[in-house]
Amino acid sequence: MQIDFSKYGDGLVPAIIQDEATGKVLMLGFMNEEALEQTKTLQKVTFYSRSKQRLWTKGEESGHFLELRSIAVDCDRDTLLIKAHPLGPVCHTGADTCFNEENTTDDFIHTLQSIIRERHAQPTGESYTSGLFQKGINAIAQKVGEEAVELIIEAKDNDTDRFLGEAADLLFHYLILLQAKGFSLDDVSHTLQRRHKK
Repeated sequence: MQIDFSKYGDGLVPAIIQDEATGKVLMLGFMNEEALEQTKTLQKVTFYSRSKQRLWTKGEESGHFLELRSIAVDCDRDTLLIKAHPLGPVCHTGADTCFNEENTTDDFIHTLQSIIRERHAQPTGESYTSGLFQKGINAIAQKVGEEAVELIIEAKDNDTDRFLGEAADLLFHYLILLQAKGFSLDDVSHTLQRRHKK
């Protein structure tokens, strides 16, 4: 990945930050070479602050970091598109994004995936999901197995509500298992796409 940092006089390039799960644009910042390298090293989005005249890792004071997922450069090699996972509100005003948008998607599965990721990163005592993560991978895998068996049993009957309820339970726990293993539905989708091309 080659980036032309000399395109602009100050040696900075714009960096568009997008939520990797919802697709929403979260904010715009600027990076120099050092900020980009620190972003890769820390796996947390780091900018060059023009007002502070120094490197600035988003969330260094609030704790609302932007966890790096991917980096792409545009066709002119002078703008970055960074996909990240936000750990809390992005804007200093407390809004989800700096464009005052709610950071959700029309696809509820991806919204649920983001909630599960949040419960994993910032566990709370009253959360069932956080509790399951704390029990470990064996407990999570066992729960997925139990839900799969319950879905199979309901598939043999004609109770639509119970069948869909068990399907929802299985999908929910499957998403927890993916998160526990460090993956997402996008990773599964990419695997299916690769198989389809063969």
